[in-house]
Amino acid sequence: MIRLLASLMLRAVVVLTGTALATFALLWHAPGDPALAIALARYDALVAREVVDLVRAEAGLDAGFWAAFQAWIAPLLVGDFGQSSVTGRDVWPELVTAVSYTVPLALGGLLVGVAISVPLAIIATRRPRGWLDRFAVALASIGAAIPAYWLGLLLILVFAVHLGWLPAMGARTPAHVVLPALTLGLGVAASLTRILRSGILEARDQPFLPAIRRRGVAARDIERDHVAPHAAIPVVTVFGLELAFLLEGAVMVEVIFSRPGLGSFLVTAIEARDFPKVQAVVLLAAVLFVTVNLLIDLLYRAVDPRIGEQNA
Repeated sequence: MIRLLASLMLRAVVVLTGTALATFALLWHAPGDPALAIALARYDALVAREVVDLVRAEAGLDAGFWAAFQAWIAPLLVGDFGQSSVTGRDVWPELVTAVSYTVPLALGGLLVGVAISVPLAIIATRRPRGWLDRFAVALASIGAAIPAYWLGLLLILVFAVHLGWLPAMGARTPAHVVLPALTLGLGVAASLTRILRSGILEARDQPFLPAIRRRGVAARDIERDHVAPHAAIPVVTVFGLELAFLLEGAVMVEVIFSRPGLGSFLVTAIEARDFPKVQAVVLLAAVLFVTVNLLIDLLYRAVDPRIGEQNA
């Protein structure tokens, strides 16, 4: 177990370092003058060349790529995300505030996805290839094919504009999270329904199950002790990936519904070429992906101990 954790941690360090370097390089080499973008965002007006040069020196953009990267990443190693190039305020408190809006939205989307996918998959697998099964597959395929931005606009048009049941913009009340959570959750439900259905059907076709039934084992015990663990392996993978991708989806959905959070935080930072803010969001996403992958590896071994034996 110690060797496993050491290997996973080493991979995590490599992924985080590569992500930080790649993101910094993309921002550094993006078209346009980053110092000019920062100056325009800071002063909200046309600025003289002297002011741009001053901003370039303050942001460390005149020191070269590697010097600027080292100057940014050195404080990060001790937990210092630095200050915004535009406002001069610490990035960490602003990032925490943005996350406090995004996490409830992501969890709400996950709850909606699980609440829809689990009953739908179970109902569909009771009579494989029946009309309920075909309906569930068709519904999941349609849900997977609909882009989140289009679905969000459709929900706004129906429930906010025509029916007037729910608010479309902002995050002032719990009702403001309903439409964004539905937008996220329907996409999650589409993926989970298909994977959960396939996993259950595959588990029920295992060759050892008829022998267990002939021994008089109750159907409920077979489903719990044999079918569920076998079907859980692909579900754990997809569930973990969906949990990580919910952060990315929430960023897009927040922009559509004009919600404060990581979406507006990231879009504003990219427009202003605010390196510390953009890097903070990217590293947060990378840490989330790495953590989820680590948990998936550990859950694999909890669900099926044979996986750990094969890697030993």
